[in-house]
Amino acid sequence: MNQAKLDELSALALKVREHIIRMSTDGGCFIGASLSCADLIVYMYKEVLNISPETVDNPNRDYFLLSKGHDVPALYGTLAELGYIERERLKNHLKTTDSIYWHPNTSIPGIEFHSGSLGHLLSVSIGIAMDIKMRGGNNKVYVVLGDGELNEGTVWEACQVAASHKLDNLVAVVDRNAFQANMQTEDLSPLEPLEPRFESFGWKVKRGDGHDFNAMECCFTCMPFEENKPSIVILDTVRGKGLPSIEKRADRWFVNFSHQEVEDLLKELHGGDQTKLTSETLMVR
Repeated sequence: MNQAKLDELSALALKVREHIIRMSTDGGCFIGASLSCADLIVYMYKEVLNISPETVDNPNRDYFLLSKGHDVPALYGTLAELGYIERERLKNHLKTTDSIYWHPNTSIPGIEFHSGSLGHLLSVSIGIAMDIKMRGGNNKVYVVLGDGELNEGTVWEACQVAASHKLDNLVAVVDRNAFQANMQTEDLSPLEPLEPRFESFGWKVKRGDGHDFNAMECCFTCMPFEENKPSIVILDTVRGKGLPSIEKRADRWFVNFSHQEVEDLLKELHGGDQTKLTSETLMVR
């Protein structure tokens, strides 16, 4: 990937992170996990998905589903920056006059399906992928899963069904930030080694760095990875990426910062002074 493209993607991801931070006040949001998947969502919308603001209702578009719906601030920010919704609309976050809420809502252009209760959208994506196959379409279905979400039995049932129907137009993406809610995934119910687990269910797997656009480019080339098999991309990420003061912190699951804390975090995002950003000042409210 050339430097100009890398710079463009990095700048866009930075803007998305700004939106996420601004949504972490006046009611708050799930900031840590939203920051972990900002880069991968930006990359997918810019480099992978065959979709645009003008084709959100086109039956030949690619479908993007966010199964880990609590990370929707990253999706909201991306949709706003790419023209699906107005940037100013993000100020309506959690207001009763709009649908910019803690989880995806199909009243927002670009949102394909409601989500929030974990473990369901891989099954929904199977239905869409099967419909595309029956219609003879060439478009694909992409669904982003949380790694903690992999503890849901419905995920593995869906994996088995997808493989049995040879859905090579289905791509799952795991945001592997190693946390779920307020603890590390491996401390609750170990997931590793993930690659052979998915392979044993009949999927073809690639793994890479979810904050490295070149690495993601390697992961998302040549879809499907193998004919007649669904594909899965496991992307290793950092919860809270971009804000060292909250990175990899279990207590930064859901936050509701003050306006001043938001301003301090925006400065930190741009490399500002972190001396004021202590665990005492960044309190969960």
